Amino acid sequence: MRWVTREHVHVDRVASPWLIKKFVDPTAEFIFVPAEKIGEVVETEKAIPFDVPNVELGHKSDKCTFDAIIEKYKFKNPALLEIAKIVRAADTTDKALAPESIGLKAIAAGSMMIVKDDFEAIEKQKFLYDSLYAYCKLRLVKERYKDDLDKMDRKQRFNFLRKKTKK
Repeated sequence: MRWVTREHVHVDRVASPWLIKKFVDPTAEFIFVPAEKIGEVVETEKAIPFDVPNVELGHKSDKCTFDAIIEKYKFKNPALLEIAKIVRAADTTDKALAPESIGLKAIAAGSMMIVKDDFEAIEKQKFLYDSLYAYCKLRLVKERYKDDLDKMDRKQRFNFLRKKTKK
């Protein structure tokens, strides 16, 4: 699958390719062009447009593109739904939705100043989203097993949490 979006990626245009490659199509290809070239690339490359106005996989109401992809592919993974809140908060005006969004937005902005292009930004931030995914899984596991965790020593707790978040 080929996907096209606006150049100069930011939060949603980094998070969405991560989501697509990790959960939709590991061989996905991405094209980054000026906004006015999106329609042309959709036609010539048969690319799926995302995070541009008036497309299926874009912002709708208070939701961002990451949310649109989750809805289209009917993902129910609780950790992905948690990441969606963080991405939405970082990419829209609802910053109170997730406190992590402030750091995510700062990293996305800063990364664009130290990379050569959009491809490098996505590649370098892949680790960030993998880590954020593990963090969201960790939070959910801690909630679910709170009573059990309280009975474990530090090493047991770490090993238990690591095992559960790798699933």
